Amino acid sequence: MPELPEVETVRRGLAPHLEGAKLTRVDQRRADLRFALPSRFAARLTGATVLRLDRRAKYLLAPLDTGETWVTHLGMTGRFTVETDAVSRPGRFHNQVDGEEKHTHLAFETDRGARIGFNDARRFGYMDLIPTAGLEAHPWFAGLGPEPLGPDFGAETLVRGFEGRKQSVKATLLDQRVVAGLGNIYVCEALFRAGLSPTRAAGAVRPAEIKRLAAAVRVVLEEAIAAGGSTLRDYRNTDGDLGYFQHAFRVYGREGEPCVKPGCGGLVQRIVQSGRSTFFCPACQG
Repeated sequence: MPELPEVETVRRGLAPHLEGAKLTRVDQRRADLRFALPSRFAARLTGATVLRLDRRAKYLLAPLDTGETWVTHLGMTGRFTVETDAVSRPGRFHNQVDGEEKHTHLAFETDRGARIGFNDARRFGYMDLIPTAGLEAHPWFAGLGPEPLGPDFGAETLVRGFEGRKQSVKATLLDQRVVAGLGNIYVCEALFRAGLSPTRAAGAVRPAEIKRLAAAVRVVLEEAIAAGGSTLRDYRNTDGDLGYFQHAFRVYGREGEPCVKPGCGGLVQRIVQSGRSTFFCPACQG
């Protein structure tokens, strides 16, 4: 599933085409994705102006001038494609390969001439229109912790979230009530950079270690966004390009390989925590 850097990369790719633009046409080709689309979805979007394009955790948020917010979750295989060439064939989108068109379930046209498609082969993504004034109270967003790249995140966030917890530090970081949007890949990478074992009890992590971890979380996410995210299975950005941060993984997916930390000499191990693969170096992650 695309994680925060992938979703942020998509947001940045869509923003120049959607922010301030009016949706002049919405072509809805099916009634549902993962869940049923809201009543009169295409009609409610048609003619609306996108005020801006935000991200909350792994959700894309597009507040509209109608008082609603268009919310999108990419799921596992959902992706947006953008076409701005007016000469291109109708219904086709930039970097769309043969056979993909049947999986483009929604298409949007703007008054700027952009055509934006939402493609989802497995239909695990979903969309909704939620009143903007009640967005924070919606079940998808109520109780979410601070954004790890936002001004409210820092060592003190983790101190509060870790206090008294017996569960592992990895499980605690994946708790969306502690930090919003962190996923499996980047938690593994941040814990490695901070030199912390993923199996440590969160409540036993010392303040100096927490400070190191908070900094590592931010750096890993910023580096991943700069690289366009990571390509695992079906992820693509809005240009159809692959993400490249997977080439910079230090532990994730490297089971049995030597640790990259100079002088360590350990081998990366894989264990399963709460049904998810965890990669770490037992020699240098204490």
